[in-house]
Amino acid sequence: MNYIANIIFIVILTFGIGFFVKNVKKLFRNIKLGQDVDVSDNKSQRLKNMALIALGQSKMVRRPIAGFLHVIVYVGFIIINIEVLEIIIDGVFGTHRIGLTVLPISLYSFLIGSFEVLAALVFISVILFWIRRNIMKLKRFWKSEMTSWPKNDANYILYFEMVLMTLFLVMNATDIHFQDMNSGNIVSQYIAPLFSGLSENAIHIIERGAWWAHIVGILIFLNYLYYSKHLHILLAFPNTYYGKLTPKGQFNNVEAVTKEVKMMMDPNIDPFAAPAEGTEGEMPAKFGASDVQDLSWVSLLNAYTCTECGRCTSECPANQTGKKLSPRKIMMDTRDRLEEVGKNIDANKGEFKEDGKQLLDNYITREELWACTSCNACVEACPVSIDPLSIIMEMRRYLVMEQSAAPVELNNMMTNIENNGAPWPYNQMDRLNWKNE
Repeated sequence: MNYIANIIFIVILTFGIGFFVKNVKKLFRNIKLGQDVDVSDNKSQRLKNMALIALGQSKMVRRPIAGFLHVIVYVGFIIINIEVLEIIIDGVFGTHRIGLTVLPISLYSFLIGSFEVLAALVFISVILFWIRRNIMKLKRFWKSEMTSWPKNDANYILYFEMVLMTLFLVMNATDIHFQDMNSGNIVSQYIAPLFSGLSENAIHIIERGAWWAHIVGILIFLNYLYYSKHLHILLAFPNTYYGKLTPKGQFNNVEAVTKEVKMMMDPNIDPFAAPAEGTEGEMPAKFGASDVQDLSWVSLLNAYTCTECGRCTSECPANQTGKKLSPRKIMMDTRDRLEEVGKNIDANKGEFKEDGKQLLDNYITREELWACTSCNACVEACPVSIDPLSIIMEMRRYLVMEQSAAPVELNNMMTNIENNGAPWPYNQMDRLNWKNE
C-alpha cells in the first residue's frame, strides 16, 4: 500500500514540476520575442541592485506598513517552504519526517519551531493584506484597470497562502509523534487540543490529509504563478538585475538617426557623396514600437514582472490630475498583448499569424501616451525596477517618426526648431526684441 502512495506522489510531483517547466519555457519564448538589447555591462552594480531590491526589499519598505507586512510574507513563505524538501523526500521514499533521522533533534526542533512562528506571522499578515484590499479598499487597488480578474487574482493568492499556512500547522498539530516530542511545536501545540476528542486513527487520517493537501497545494500554487501577477516572486530577481542603470532622465538614441544628424551638421560632409564603405549606419526596420515585438526583451520582462501594486500609478502626476494615463495599465496591457501573441504562435505551430491587432490603439491609446510628462515618478516608485516610461517613449517614437502623429503643439514646436532654430515662432533676427520693450 505504501508503494502505491509513493508512486502516486511521484506521478503528482512529476506532473506538477513538468507543467511548470513547460510554462517557464513558454515564458522565455515570449520574452525573447522582444528586440535584443545589451545589458551585460556593470555586473557588480547589477548584482548589488538585485541583492538590495529583490532580496533585500529595499524599495518595498519605503511605505512602512505595507513593506513590513510584505517582508514577513516574503521571508516567511520562502523559509517555510524549506519544509517542502523534507516532504518530497518522505513522499518519494515512504519515510516520515526524515529530518529527525538526519539532523540532531535540537536543530530539527529549532527549524520546525521557526517555521511554525513564521507560518503564524504570514497568516496574520495575509489577513491584514486582505483587509487593506477588500475592507479599507485602498484607492490604488480600485483603479479602472483593476477589473474583475486582477482583483480576484490578488485575493486568490491571499486565500492560497492562508490555506497553505493552515495546512502546515494542522499537519504538525495532528502528528502525534511530533507533538509527543514537545519540542518545535511552538504554535501547533495550541492547535492540537482541537483534535483531542478524536481517535488516534482519525487524527492520523487528518494528518495525512493535511500532508497531501499541503504538497499538492504548493504544486498548484507553483503552476498558478504563470497566470498570475505573482509571477514577480520568481522574476523580480532577473528584472532587478537587468534594470536600467543610466540616469532616469536619460533616454536612448537611435544610432542611425544620431549619425544622420551629425552628418547634417558637419559642413565638411558632401550630402551627395556616396558613403564610405562600412560607415553607413544601418537603418532600423521600424522606428519605435507599435507592438510588443518592437519593444526590447527587457521591457517584456518588465511586463511579466509587474506586481500590479499600483505604486507607479499612485505617484503619477498625470493620473493624479485626472488624465487617462496609468503606468500600471501600460504594463498590464503589454503583458496581455504579449500573452495574446504567444497564444497566436502556439496555435500556428510556432509562427505568428497577423491578427489585425497591435499594442498601439488596440490596447494602449494615444491619449494615454501623450498624457505622460516623462517625469520618471513611476520608475522611481516601482519596488522591482520596472520601467513603464521606456515603453511609452518607444511608442511615442513610433507615432512621431513613422506616422508623424504627434500632437499639434509638439508638431508646431518641431516646425519652429526646424525653421527658426528655437521652439518659439519668432525669426532668429527678432529674438532680442524683448530688450527694447
